[in-house]
Amino acid sequence: MSSLHNDSIESNSEKQIVLNLSPSPSLSPRDRARILRKIDWHLLPFVTVFYLLSFLDRANVGNAKVAGMATDLKLTGFRYNIVAAVFFIPYSFAEVPSNIALKLFRPSRWIPSIMVVWGVVMTLMCLVRSYQSLVVARTFLGFAEAGLAPGVNYYICLWYPRSERSKRIAIFFSSASLAGAFGGLLAYGIERMEGVGGLHGWQWIFCLEGIATVLVAIPSFFLMHDYPETAKFLTESERSYIIDVLKQDSNNLSSRFDTRFIWQAIKDYKTYVQSLIYLGLLVPGYAIALFSPTIINELGYSAANAQLLSVPPFAAGCIGTIIFGIYSDKHNLRGPYIIGGALVSLVGYILLYCSVRAGPSYVGACLAAAGVYPTVAVALAWAGSSAGGDLKRGVVIAMVIGLGNLGGICSSFIYIDPPHFHIGHGTIMGFLSLAIIMSLFAMWDYDRLNKKKEAQCEAENISDDRGYEFEDMGDDSPLFRYTI
Repeated sequence: MSSLHNDSIESNSEKQIVLNLSPSPSLSPRDRARILRKIDWHLLPFVTVFYLLSFLDRANVGNAKVAGMATDLKLTGFRYNIVAAVFFIPYSFAEVPSNIALKLFRPSRWIPSIMVVWGVVMTLMCLVRSYQSLVVARTFLGFAEAGLAPGVNYYICLWYPRSERSKRIAIFFSSASLAGAFGGLLAYGIERMEGVGGLHGWQWIFCLEGIATVLVAIPSFFLMHDYPETAKFLTESERSYIIDVLKQDSNNLSSRFDTRFIWQAIKDYKTYVQSLIYLGLLVPGYAIALFSPTIINELGYSAANAQLLSVPPFAAGCIGTIIFGIYSDKHNLRGPYIIGGALVSLVGYILLYCSVRAGPSYVGACLAAAGVYPTVAVALAWAGSSAGGDLKRGVVIAMVIGLGNLGGICSSFIYIDPPHFHIGHGTIMGFLSLAIIMSLFAMWDYDRLNKKKEAQCEAENISDDRGYEFEDMGDDSPLFRYTI
């Protein structure tokens, strides 16, 4: 029944979009900005808090390790690495099905539902008493969290034109680096609850952060807005305008559910190019999240100070993410910002690799985070804007994030040679180089395809009024243009 109801809503929405294809009254840049700002205030606070909690819950195992979990659960040898890695296996493979489900069900039902599930799993992790039970709990956590990141990226694509997405994705993704900073502060305070209720301090980290997720998820069922077509906070003229903008931005490509669009995403080589870029950025990103307290601890700082000193690198990453997002949209460029950030991070890892003193190494850690975190949001915006059609875009985003997150398994096993971690830092430099090389290839390829389409449109006299002829072609439509 729910699926039939959603099909009806979608059908009505498509009719409404068709009715609104007549040119909207031209709006001044100030009025356009006012409407987008109105949408921002009703959407971004939710998704930013969602992702902050998501990243906090997946990465707090690094803080828990330093807080005594490794000793209490006897995480010797590669046991901690396995605990960190098992999260990413179900997390990666459940992302595409989750985004398809998001297309079939309403965002205000699907996203809060998975949040409740992972919040409960996170809370119950405080009861683990052995290495084996921790592995099982982390596996379930990865499965439950899988839908959040690709779901939110897809959700943003349903509300904003391509030229406005990067800064919005940057704002929500900045909460990942904020979670790293906030997680260190929280862990520093929660550790002091050692022994309260018969639990260790690291168990309270899991318990309190899991409860926070559930408490945020429950009201979200009633407060989240699904689509522009059903948004009650927009006036009739504002709704008509934003629907028209989105339709024109998509080059009149189809928004219906059809399995052919899923196969378009799977067979498109550009999906895998974007996945390699994302993989090259995410391995360093997860390595920082999972091991920065350990790396700083090995520089000679106490466990408590390591928790606090892990805050500045993430804070730098948070600020950089927002700045990159704003200017990436302003210049309508993606590749150059990814390359620039990756180079900054590369310099940081070279410092970490070469230095034997705590001061320069800590500066390297700050540069590594400040460089790589901003690039991830830009890469996600690039992947979403390079896929044409709603369903194909949703599947591409999920595939890019899913395949990229397999890199989390690699991140979990490369920091194995303390105190200098040459294997880990060297591996990260290789992945950053991969992201740079693939970004250069994507920029060249997209420029080539854009020129080819422009030549085709000129030769065959193809203009926007013929968009309906190509509605099922996705980004292969001669009217579609790739962002460089």
